[in-house]
Amino acid sequence: MQIREAVCGTSSRVKVTTNLNKIYCEKIMDLYKLEKNQKLSDLAELKFDLERDIQVVIERNTQELFNLEFVKSEFTVNNYRMDTLCFDQEANSFVIIEYKNSQSYSVIDQGFTYLSTMLNNKSEFVLEYNETMGQSMKRNEVNWTQSRVIFVSPSFSQYQRDSVNFKDIPFELWEVKKFKGDMVAMNRVTTTSRQSMKGIEKTKDAVLNQVDVGDEETLLAKVPEEIRDRYGRLKDAISSWADVSFKANNYYVAVLKGNKVRIYVNIQQKQIKIHMLRRIDFKGNVAAQPVKFELDDPKKLFQLVTSERKEIYTYLMKDDKNFDYVVLMLKQKFES
Repeated sequence: MQIREAVCGTSSRVKVTTNLNKIYCEKIMDLYKLEKNQKLSDLAELKFDLERDIQVVIERNTQELFNLEFVKSEFTVNNYRMDTLCFDQEANSFVIIEYKNSQSYSVIDQGFTYLSTMLNNKSEFVLEYNETMGQSMKRNEVNWTQSRVIFVSPSFSQYQRDSVNFKDIPFELWEVKKFKGDMVAMNRVTTTSRQSMKGIEKTKDAVLNQVDVGDEETLLAKVPEEIRDRYGRLKDAISSWADVSFKANNYYVAVLKGNKVRIYVNIQQKQIKIHMLRRIDFKGNVAAQPVKFELDDPKKLFQLVTSERKEIYTYLMKDDKNFDYVVLMLKQKFES
């Protein structure tokens, strides 16, 4: 099955939906088939008959779609059955994926219930990961502050979108569409809201106080002005690239092409640490995996760092001396 991604970006036709002070940005995707006579014909949208059909597609492509390690299907804790359990190797955190084939449910109530269950039963999640993946991870090695829930559905109602329209909500909404010809489109519903949910519903504050979604503004506030300015220049240089977007937490800014992370930018006190993935193996044998990206770096500025699970190209940007050259190196990865 071919995967086609559609995520809000700078180069695409964009639909903006406003609701009071809330703004939603969605890319509009029109899919066509190119016939032999060079004419275009519409690809008809098809329905997913069952939620299970969506689940099968996502679970077989968690790495391709979300860069997540698939752990368990139908994971049950305290009588709550979670559709898909994954692990984010970059953030060292668990991710729950839920699938819905209707709009008659509350994503916010379910999301908080699942996160609360996770945070109150950490040992169960770690045990499941270790037994399933053959690992020996300890509970304190998990970054529980980066826990999140991804909801996947053919469509979300305006009420569902409004309910998660806060800057610190650890949920993601993804719409999945199926088209004639075995085509699938994934579109993330995003928002520019700056409103915090903390204090609005006290019953949910217990979870929000343990989970830190983070944002670019908070991240930049922790570093000197010189570093903020350098990051601003770097972001400006990257922002013109086709289909680029940025996703920040309190540790790094991810540069995405479509819905795939291409570059990680770690903003530190004295430097900006950049790394790009060369290859990865969630099972811990990276040397057995094919190289997905080979950096052409004539100046040899980027260091290749290898661990059991991944190989990354790393560069410490301490000044602006090689700024333009570094941007060219990053574009190599972005376009790979």
